[in-house]
Amino acid sequence: MTVFLTTPRVRLRRFTTDDADLLHALDNDPAVMRYINGGLPVAREEIVDDVIPAFLRWYARHPAYGFWAAEEREGGRFLGWFHYRPGEDGDPRDPELGYRLHEAAWGQGYATEVSRALIDNGFSAHDVERVHAETMVVNVASRRVMEKAGMRLVRTFHADWPVRIDGDEHGDVEYAITRAEWQARQPLRQP
Repeated sequence: MTVFLTTPRVRLRRFTTDDADLLHALDNDPAVMRYINGGLPVAREEIVDDVIPAFLRWYARHPAYGFWAAEEREGGRFLGWFHYRPGEDGDPRDPELGYRLHEAAWGQGYATEVSRALIDNGFSAHDVERVHAETMVVNVASRRVMEKAGMRLVRTFHADWPVRIDGDEHGDVEYAITRAEWQARQPLRQP
């Protein structure tokens, strides 16, 4: 197991081809997928043939970017995943933060804890200048995670999504934090 990052309660590790069943179960929970595809089922073949290979390709691109399986440090329970990577043709200094967690992990602070750690790692150990995240306007829980992770609302926009999802008529939001904003929030270090 290749561990990328740990927090007090969570470890992030690289995905492997053996994780197909974990991802299939996550992506077939209608509550988890509500704001992603409207809660529609995802075929196991899509996980095996498309999702996992896409996740695995990230590990060769950059040491700080990719998709990681999130597990409880105590007991190893699979919580879901986090991604931290630039978008297609995006600036590598402006990665997108994202997460997908099992419903049983919601409301326990995991998303905020790991999001903060990924943001901190990007600014403190890598050449990141800005971190952003996006969600639907109506996804209040995800928006709250972004706020608690130190991000601020940047804009509201309307994306052209291939699947109609309840609430998408209200649009999407982008949250972000810059290196300067992050540095201003760091505790002063005594000499």
